[in-house]
This record gives sequence, C-alpha cells and structure tokens, in this order.
Amino acid sequence: MTHSIRTDTHTPHLRGDRDWRDTATRYALLPLRVFLGVTFIYAGLDKLTDSAFMKSGGSGSIGDTMRAVRDSAAIPALVDLALKNPVGFGYAIAFGELAVGLGVLVGLLGRLAALGGALISFSLWMTVSWASTPYYYGNDLAYMMAWLPLVLAGTPYLSLDSALRTRRRLRSGGYR
Repeated sequence: MTHSIRTDTHTPHLRGDRDWRDTATRYALLPLRVFLGVTFIYAGLDKLTDSAFMKSGGSGSIGDTMRAVRDSAAIPALVDLALKNPVGFGYAIAFGELAVGLGVLVGLLGRLAALGGALISFSLWMTVSWASTPYYYGNDLAYMMAWLPLVLAGTPYLSLDSALRTRRRLRSGGYR
C-alpha cells in the first residue's frame, strides 16, 4: 500500500498553517514594541520618582553620573552639554523616555517614537555606556539596535496609527 503526500495548498490544513505563519509574521514586532514601551515608561518614571537622581550632585545623582563618565565617553561634548544643567538634562531624558515608551506602546506616531528611543539609546551609548568592555556588557547599544526595526516598520498593527489610517481611508471613500 502506498501513501501519497498531498501538496495541494488549498487544503484547509495547509491553508491554516500558512495563515498562522502570516499572522505570526504580521505581529512579530509586537513583543518588541511591548518590551521597549514598558521598559522606557518604567525608566522615565524611575528617574522622575528617584529623589537622588534629579540632583546636580550627590550619590546617585545625574550630575555625578555625568561627571563620572565624562572622560571615558565617546563624545565628551555631549556630557559637557548635559553638565551645563544636569537636572534639566535628567528631566529631558525622563520625559523623553516616557513619551517614547507611551508612543510605541499605544502605537501613536510609532516610527517617530521609535526614532526617539533609538536616539536616546544612541546618546546614552556614546556617553554613559561607551566604556563598557567588552561592548556587549553595555545595554544601550542593544537597545538602540532593538529600536531600529520599529523605526523601519512603525506600529502597523494593534495601534492608534493603524486605527487613524483606517479611519482616514474610510472617510476618503474606500479601503485601499
């Protein structure tokens, strides 16, 4: 008795496998979006609620952190700029992280939010974690690389961006 393997792609079983792969592909960036969004929201809130961090000097302060990394930074001029007003810089980073995290998590201006996350991560890599050796001990480079797929793809699914896009298409007379 011989058995043949069906290669008909119209069978329900194979179509279901293809649909599952298509769905998995479509939502592949969703876990990354959630992780980065939650992490950046947490980082921003952590900075804003840490009484030691938002000071120009003292243990755990943004000022002391900047002074400690100044000479080992890839771009010391960025650290010098931050040191002109360390508390202001701390608030800018914290609110930037909150905006980026919320934007990518809910998918509002997703590409712009991801670009903001990549830029924050890049600036921290060039300053705070530049001296990490070997380089993979510093997490800012990994965060920067994690943002890049979202810069390219945006937040096309389960997002306010997609809801707004659908609404615009419906108002313009059709779904293209």
